[in-house]
Amino acid sequence: MRVLVTGWPSFLHGEATAGDVLSMRRVADALDGAGIGVDTAWSPTLRPGALHLDDADPARYTHLVFACGPAHGEQVEWLHHRYAACRRIAVGVSVIDPRNPAAAGFHRILARDGLGETQPDLSYAAHTDTVPVAGIMLAPGQYEYGGRRRHEQVHKTLLHWVTGLDCARVSLDTRLDSTDWRHCATPDQFLSLVARLDVVVTTRMHGLVLALRAGVPAIAVDPVAGGGKVAAQGRALGWPAVVGAEELGTDALDRWWRWCVARGVDSGARTPPGCQGSLVAELLGEVLR
Repeated sequence: MRVLVTGWPSFLHGEATAGDVLSMRRVADALDGAGIGVDTAWSPTLRPGALHLDDADPARYTHLVFACGPAHGEQVEWLHHRYAACRRIAVGVSVIDPRNPAAAGFHRILARDGLGETQPDLSYAAHTDTVPVAGIMLAPGQYEYGGRRRHEQVHKTLLHWVTGLDCARVSLDTRLDSTDWRHCATPDQFLSLVARLDVVVTTRMHGLVLALRAGVPAIAVDPVAGGGKVAAQGRALGWPAVVGAEELGTDALDRWWRWCVARGVDSGARTPPGCQGSLVAELLGEVLR
């Protein structure tokens, strides 16, 4: 007996949601835990190096399991044709029309909804691993720096590196907007959001400053050749994880990533003694003199 676990994330032109993938994981883990041989097929765009449907020889399997999503559509019908000799079971699926060829082609359907009873989705009981949550904050054009700008090259390198990290990435913008739900409307909202991150990766000066203000370690890359305000704030705050545009590379980024994820920042120990509030003190002195 050997089972091939499939789902919408198995199709080249399918859709991979977190719930779909977790449901397939739950099924594969349950089968493996029962001592049953199991393989899982993935879309080549989602996991290029994994087993794909085109490589999963139907003669190798006794059973095909389709997990999660709607039991509907031409791609599901295609599974019935390709794996016609296998016993085909759908589990944790929504059944829109049991007479549809996609649904009717299964020998057995264990539905989460659509056939009377409802059942908890498979993803609810799937095992998961906790990974760092990284906020990504990139600087705008900043054309005031003229020929010293390295923003395009820096962002290309940085985003390629970030994409390869095993972390949950959150795109953030320090710009406030009270009319757009995708932006925070107040700095208090923004700091509350940043405080829930594990690490910040940024080319913005305030990305660095506000991350440290919230007690979150930051990898700051200065996109200005020779150093601009990002590097200057790194010095002012005594924060070492600042990379210049000229020295940007995966080795430096990997090293600071490991350091930031392992270290964290203790509240109240983010700036050198006497630094906190020095500009405000100078301003008051200037106003009051």
